[in-house]
This record gives sequence, structure tokens and C-alpha cells, in this order.
Amino acid sequence: MHERTTQRTDSTHVLAAVRELTRLELVTEAVRAALEEVARTASHLLTGLVDKDRGRRYGRPVRLGKNPTRPKTRILAAGDDAYRLLEHLHRHGPGYRPGPQAEALRQILVQHYYRDAGGRLRWRTADDGGLPPSSAAIVSPYDTTARYVRHGHIISWKGFAAHVTETCAPDSTNVITDVATTSAATNDGQALPGIHARLARRELLPDEHLVDGGYTSLVYLERAAHEHRVTVSGPLPGNPTRQHRKNEGFDRDDFHIDFDRRQVTCPNGQVSAGWHGPYPTSSPTAAPLIVARFTRSQCQPCPDRPRCTSSSDARNVGFPPRELRDLQIRVRAKQQTPARYAVRSGIEGTINEFAHGHGMRRCRYRGQPKAHLQHVLTAIAVNIEQLSNRSVTEEASPPRPPTALQTFLDQHGIPRTKSWRTLGT
Repeated sequence: MHERTTQRTDSTHVLAAVRELTRLELVTEAVRAALEEVARTASHLLTGLVDKDRGRRYGRPVRLGKNPTRPKTRILAAGDDAYRLLEHLHRHGPGYRPGPQAEALRQILVQHYYRDAGGRLRWRTADDGGLPPSSAAIVSPYDTTARYVRHGHIISWKGFAAHVTETCAPDSTNVITDVATTSAATNDGQALPGIHARLARRELLPDEHLVDGGYTSLVYLERAAHEHRVTVSGPLPGNPTRQHRKNEGFDRDDFHIDFDRRQVTCPNGQVSAGWHGPYPTSSPTAAPLIVARFTRSQCQPCPDRPRCTSSSDARNVGFPPRELRDLQIRVRAKQQTPARYAVRSGIEGTINEFAHGHGMRRCRYRGQPKAHLQHVLTAIAVNIEQLSNRSVTEEASPPRPPTALQTFLDQHGIPRTKSWRTLGT
């Protein structure tokens, strides 16, 4: 059994090997890609389907730009061509098995078009028919695993995310122990259980796992401690209540929670009248929520009501179950000593070497499985470089010999400082 050490994890964005396409370009290129696929595998099926107009439309890669001429006409023409092609393959090719490009066209068609009650083809918008979420929306007919994501107002990309885990013991060489490649639309915290499961199979689990705020979900922190005895250290998201954000009034932490009596006491001594839940949440990274409710008769006469709630009814207080609440308190108390997180930031140097030293930022292959293979091979190369730079012997390097002036001072008994850092002390 290997001795457990401290490890750290961080992620970076990876660009898929695809071209930036507008929605109209995406549909048009998907039709062209499907036609190319049929022409390679069963060209006889194109007889009577591809005429002069479609030859001009799909005979070369699509370049329309953001402001093409006659956009509505092009949208309807591309949609009609897509429907006609898929119906033709279904009707006239009973022995033909559609390939990946035809399947990509079918998915793209569903995501960007719909038929109204009259059977007319319609272009989907956010207000008309609805658009698919970024976690499901295809961005290229040539790589259906790539996804679009935006982080804040600065970073946006189409592709994947790479999660790199390495050791960070102070007296040894840092070695990468795991690389995970996920969809760009996947939350960082959702990658944590997979990382721990793979490290457990290799008997490489850490004792403490240093991560940033993107990984610190209460659910996964508790799961890591329970299943793998791994302490995940990282800053938890702040209290989401309006009072905490504005630093005014009573926030959730000002209420006393009594789990044994299933009641909550407000700062003015009122005891909650209801205790409901825990309710499951829609996000896999969010903890279940217990809701304690106060009544209107308790909140309306309260002189601090404007500082407590803006609701016209009464105050509700939400919090996780006891085990997760205790864990939340411990982790937030530990956040008050951020020196430990400085060790985690060291992995940014490894990420930089991945991205700029080995070109990991851009995929050399299409598809998430091949992108992951590229990342694994890159990690092996980085480990080889790290280990080859380690000294063969473990002996400490000999001390630097004194200079001529230092020798003179020593011979005449004149004291001298051993380090410039001691000057002035």
C-alpha cells in the first residue's frame, strides 16, 4: 500500500479541432458532410437527389459569414434539403446503414428546426420553439462531442475541459497521477468522483486533495471523505442570501439551527413554525435543502423585518442536512487560513507547460476519446521530463566555498552574516 500524499487538481479549456460556424453555416455544412458521406459509401443513392442548385450549394465547404445574403431563404432551403436527404436515405436505402455524418445531420436538424401545427418548417429561436442547452447543442457535424461554454464575460470556447491531478509533496518531484477529459459544459465538481475512482484503482489516492472553488461541492466533499477517506480542501461558495451579499440585515448564519428539535430560531427569538425537506435539487453538485418557515404573524410585527426579508409574507431559511451543514462550517472555518491554498496554485505551472510547451490547448484529433488520448500521452511526456530532471543521487549539494573577503573576515575574527536576509534584524 502506497503512503498517501497531498495532491492538487486544476482544469483548463481545450479547443476542439473544428471551425467556428454560425447556426446557418452549421446546418448547411451538416448537409454537405452527409452528402459527402453518402457519395463515398453509396453514391447511387444520390441519383435524382442532387441537382444543379444543390451542387452549387454543397459542392464546397460553406463560407457564409455572420451576415449572408437572403438569410431566411437560405435557412428554409438548408432545412428542406436536410429533411429531404434524410427521408430519401430512409425510403430508398433499406440496405444502407446511415453513417456518423447522417446521424449528426439528424440531431442538428432537430436542434435548429421544428414543424408547426400546419406542418411548416420553422427556424428555432429562444422565443419560438426553444433552443437546446449548451450541454446538448452540437457545434460541428465533424465532432458531435464538442460543446460550447462561456465562463463569465471573458472566456468562451468550443471543445472540452482537461483536469490535471499531480502530487505536490515538498520533498519530492511532482508527478501527474490522473488526467480527465470532459465536455466543456461539465461542471468541474462533477469530474471529482471520477478522479477519485481512478486514483483508488491505481492505489494513488491522496490524503488531502487541494482544489479551487470550481470543485468544492458539499455533496462531493462528503462523498470523498466517506468513500475514499480523502480530505478535499478548497474554498466553498459564499452564502448566497441577499443579506450576506449586501452585508446588511440577518443572513442565514445569524439563525440558530436545532436539528434535534427540527426548528430554527431567528436573531429576535422567534421559533420557526415549519420544518420541511430535505428537498433534492436539480443540480448534481448542489446539496439537498431543508427549509424552515416562519409565519406572517411572527414576521409582520417584527421591527427588524425590513433588515430580514423583502417578502410580503414571511422569512424562509434554507440550509443543508446536519452532516453537510457541519462539513460546511468546518470547511469555511478552514478557509480563514488561505496559506494552504497557495500550494494548490502551483499546479498552474504544470497547466502552463501542458498548454504552451506541448500544445494541449488545441486538439489534434476530433472526438472526446481521441482528445483524451492526446492528453494522456502529453501527461506521460511531462512526467518523463519531470523525472529525468531529478538528481540521480539523493546527497545534498556541497556548500558554496567562501569568497576571498569572507575568508579574510573569518581569519581576523570579524563577524559576518550567514544570509543577507538577516540584515537589519
